[in-house]
Amino acid sequence: MTEEQQQPTELKLDRNNLFKEETFTDLKVGMIKRMTPVKSDGSVDKTRKSVFVAHTSLMTPGGPLPLQAVVQAKDLQQAIKKFPEAMKAAMDKLAEEAKKYQEQQGNRIEKPDSRIIVPGR
Repeated sequence: MTEEQQQPTELKLDRNNLFKEETFTDLKVGMIKRMTPVKSDGSVDKTRKSVFVAHTSLMTPGGPLPLQAVVQAKDLQQAIKKFPEAMKAAMDKLAEEAKKYQEQQGNRIEKPDSRIIVPGR
């Protein structure tokens, strides 16, 4: 083992990038988290903007699939209004990633040295 591998990873919070988290939910569809920037003493850092993150779960045959996306909004009302489009964009991205993964898996099966016979290919 090298010296680098023997040392445990140091887990340190970035004192210049702290946020206070508040959660808003309708108890039905999802939630929005407002991440308010704070200084290391806990006071609000007015030099940085709040970040809004939308969360929901999609029900699948395998169980709930969590979905989240950053919402470009200046306040909570705007974040609520933009929630549907943020979730749609996150679903589209997830579908695209799943499609790419399926294609990669399909390419693995079709290697010339493979002896697996795939019907219809």
